[in-house]
Amino acid sequence: MRYKLLGKSGLRVSEMALGTMTFGTDWGWGADREESKRIFDAYVLAGGNFIDTANRYTDGTSERYVGEFIAEDRDRFVVATKYTITNRDGDPNAGGNHRKNLALSLRHSMERLDVDYVDLLWVHMWDRTTPLEETMRALDDVVSSGKVHYVGISDTPAWVVARANTIAELRGWTRFNALQIKYSLVERTPERDLLPMARELDLAVTPWAIVGAGVLTGKYTREDGTTGDERLLTEEERARVALSDRSLAIAREVDAVAADVGCTSSQVAISWMRSRPGVIVPILGARSLDQMEDNLGALDVDLSGDRLDRLDRASAIEPGFPHDFLEAPFVRNLMYSGEWDNIDDHRPH
Repeated sequence: MRYKLLGKSGLRVSEMALGTMTFGTDWGWGADREESKRIFDAYVLAGGNFIDTANRYTDGTSERYVGEFIAEDRDRFVVATKYTITNRDGDPNAGGNHRKNLALSLRHSMERLDVDYVDLLWVHMWDRTTPLEETMRALDDVVSSGKVHYVGISDTPAWVVARANTIAELRGWTRFNALQIKYSLVERTPERDLLPMARELDLAVTPWAIVGAGVLTGKYTREDGTTGDERLLTEEERARVALSDRSLAIAREVDAVAADVGCTSSQVAISWMRSRPGVIVPILGARSLDQMEDNLGALDVDLSGDRLDRLDRASAIEPGFPHDFLEAPFVRNLMYSGEWDNIDDHRPH
């Protein structure tokens, strides 16, 4: 594995992160301790150092397992956890982005992880009620205390993230260096605002659900997982993963590219993700060692321009307003006096 800088920082993280929401069987579908350790070891053997967990993943079991697995060489790993999600149902202050929940959640996470610092603390999602000034100042305090080294934000509108970092920079507080989003070939809507914002603000992006909740693995479009024969889907399966005709069509194109390349559909989906512009660090989530080894195999898959074009066309989305309006030739002529094609713009877009 190669390494990338975590946004506007000097921290080096591996080009793929290990997602640990599957660590623990508390929710009825994860990996037990032994299998979780095998998944962890395979990731580390491949050169990975970036571990992603959260305070409520498998009711705290994920953090406990991560703490056990990193204990022998804690300082080698970049450990990221999250706060926001409630720690106790029925208590209105046991969740949210406010200072009280931050202090409580971070303390409990550090106890479960058995660490005296967290490398990256994520705001798990925007709670809509806590003032951004309160959140950013509270995050700056835990960084100043040494309990946290860097902060990031997940599952939040682009305008909120941009405003938060503007406030932090103007007041000399710690800014967000990373953004976590749902992003895949079947979910490209972040390309409208979140990803351009991340490139402009120099945020590292760690996408989750990168194989579309299993849609892009071939499990719904291949009879036996290796052939291109689509199997009959039950209504229950369609409902469970929100399968649409569009997502199935994209999955079939992924299968076709995988057959051309000689790799798995999952590896194609992950390789496409790795080709996206900006600092993209996909989160690998696996319930078994076989799944993790298959995902890591994407490191050896290099899709050609033609194959990337096929995937882009199959999964393309409408940019929507104001993006398509601003790209219209008539509007461009109004802005650039008809000279758009003669202007060399060196800035990334």
